[in-house]
Amino acid sequence: MGEFEGRVVIVTGAAHGIGRAMALGFAAEGADVALLDRDGAALAATAEAARGHGRRVLAIEADLLDRAVLVESFARIGRDFGPPHTLVNNLGQTARERFSLFSDAPAEVLEFVLDISLHAALHCARQVVGGMKDRRAGRIVSISSDSALNGDLGCVDYAAAKAGILGFTRALAREMAPYGVTVNAICPGPTNTRAMQQVPKEAFERARLAVPMQAICEPEDIAHAALFLASSRARFITGQTLVVNGGRVFH
Repeated sequence: MGEFEGRVVIVTGAAHGIGRAMALGFAAEGADVALLDRDGAALAATAEAARGHGRRVLAIEADLLDRAVLVESFARIGRDFGPPHTLVNNLGQTARERFSLFSDAPAEVLEFVLDISLHAALHCARQVVGGMKDRRAGRIVSISSDSALNGDLGCVDYAAAKAGILGFTRALAREMAPYGVTVNAICPGPTNTRAMQQVPKEAFERARLAVPMQAICEPEDIAHAALFLASSRARFITGQTLVVNGGRVFH
């Protein structure tokens, strides 16, 4: 039996990369996993892999920037799987192909990055905190970024959103601590995901060399950190920021 046997874990942005690694990691440790993403085909593939661990898997294709869709998706998880033990707020991204300096960034791009990388996490958490308080148990783990600490060039919107995740984590941790619910954040550094694989080779190499360990983080490295923070071993850890970046930024 795994650490999460009989527990329900929700992972947002679960189709690819870090989200996929966390979905499979929790399933391997015995959790029933509810997975949300708007990429239906990739989400189905992740769900099928998670079912290979013999667990119940609910895959919901959903755009979590649509608040009504978000609320209904969480209601469906409650109906089909019961109350969640853990919420992993993984959804988020940079401006990607619309990357620019802040002075040149269109307002709609700034709003999009803040919405997907900060606001969605707050609204997802609102769907579960009431039940966790009532049950006096639960874990919320949110994925931030070491950009929130380092202020990477060209990522003003993303760094602001991910710094917001850290403030959200600390304030919510204080609110939920009397109920036995822990709230923590993880700050990955550059990670070997689809987005990272699509950058020019020389940019990838610069990112690798900027890490003292001379390597790019793997999605499984972040999954291991999330599994720890959601486990009973971390019962007395709350409001904390765990930086997983090979020493690129110290905190």
